[in-house]
Amino acid sequence: MNTPHAGCRPLPHRWLLAAAIGLAIAAPAQADSVTDWNAVATGPTVLPRFGAPQQQYRAMAIVQIAVHDALNSIRSRYQRYNAGGAAASGASPDAAVAAATRSTLLGMLDALPPAPTPVETANRAAAVVAINAAFDAAIGPVVDAGEAAGIAAGDAAANAILLLRYTSVGGVLTPSDGSGTPNAPAYALAPGLGIHQPTPAPEFPASTTPAFTGWPFVRTFAINSATQFRAPPGKIFDIGGSQYAVEYNFVKRHGDARVRGAFPNSPQSDIARFWPGGALEWNTNTRLIVAGRSLDRWQHARLFALLNMAVADSMINNMESKYFYNFWRPVTAIRWANDGNPHTASDPNWRPFLQTPPYPDYPCASTAATGAAAGTLRRFFGTNALSFTRTVTAPPLPLPPPLTELPAKTITRHYASLTHAENEQAMARVFAGIHFIEGCHAGLRAGNQVADWVYARYLRPL
Repeated sequence: MNTPHAGCRPLPHRWLLAAAIGLAIAAPAQADSVTDWNAVATGPTVLPRFGAPQQQYRAMAIVQIAVHDALNSIRSRYQRYNAGGAAASGASPDAAVAAATRSTLLGMLDALPPAPTPVETANRAAAVVAINAAFDAAIGPVVDAGEAAGIAAGDAAANAILLLRYTSVGGVLTPSDGSGTPNAPAYALAPGLGIHQPTPAPEFPASTTPAFTGWPFVRTFAINSATQFRAPPGKIFDIGGSQYAVEYNFVKRHGDARVRGAFPNSPQSDIARFWPGGALEWNTNTRLIVAGRSLDRWQHARLFALLNMAVADSMINNMESKYFYNFWRPVTAIRWANDGNPHTASDPNWRPFLQTPPYPDYPCASTAATGAAAGTLRRFFGTNALSFTRTVTAPPLPLPPPLTELPAKTITRHYASLTHAENEQAMARVFAGIHFIEGCHAGLRAGNQVADWVYARYLRPL
């Protein structure tokens, strides 16, 4: 680390930071060190290293709590997540943000289990290089007393939240919050009517093993327990009933890879690809929403901390509900030979447009994340009328013969309100062929509930 001594530099640090990290999107108006570092943490070099969305949002909650607490140790405007002393007089807020982000990210990267492949080993090394380069660019070659105090404040806030989620032995961190065993116990339910099973081959092309069975046991950040907002039983659980038949036939028709592949540029196909193509990363959506709203660093830090805490807890709550009900996915249901409902007809060759995630259908995990993020934004700004436009590049998509693979596609979508985005994202999972409609709306409701609960109780104004 740079040693503190007096000096000056010709450009503000935040412009050096933006230049150093080469942000994938143009820096929005009123960006600051909080949003800049949020972009570093959620960028394609760093965030994927933590794994699936459940693990990514846990990591981002830790990062943003540290950033929030570091700033509020310098000037106390909101309740801190972790109690602590005040920063030294004159501490630099920007240096505190940089140090809090860097220390949490490097600590969590170091605590990951061994990389499964040489490629991932290289990817992790590249993430460390990128984080350190961004830090060095933000702090500059000369560190003055205010920056040294800010770095100390950021490191202290990072250590406080890390030690709530990890144990340290000889300086090496090990998860202590249950996140280190995401897939234990192993899923063992036998095939049966309505029971989730490994995704059957030949989908993409092999079966998938149910995952994140252990995520309900991860310690929450704010809600009381993983069961607090368990989704109520779904009407579609009555497999012989009319609602099940309606939803079955809708996803069978509109989520079929053969149908979507025959209309690759239809709104339904674009919507299905857009959300998993990048728009489910709600930190980026939030940076677009806050652009030009003249929020300061403390407000940004509070918003991003509340949002990531709510989404992380929503994902824990969601996995508890999923593995409480263990309801089957459309691909299993539609290929099932005879479900006893006279209004459904099986198709052993049916395949969804997108690959089915490796856990039960009800309630939807991605809409639980969207509901938590949108709910937090609604409460923070006091309005649903928050518009944003997002562009993503959806990756190439394999299709069943005789159709050919769809190439990568750049897709832009505009949302006039948070509800607009929520409802479209729910339908995206149905158009993708990976969810029944009711589970998508159940995920949204649970996510909204988590967001309301977290917002009302944490990081309140002083």
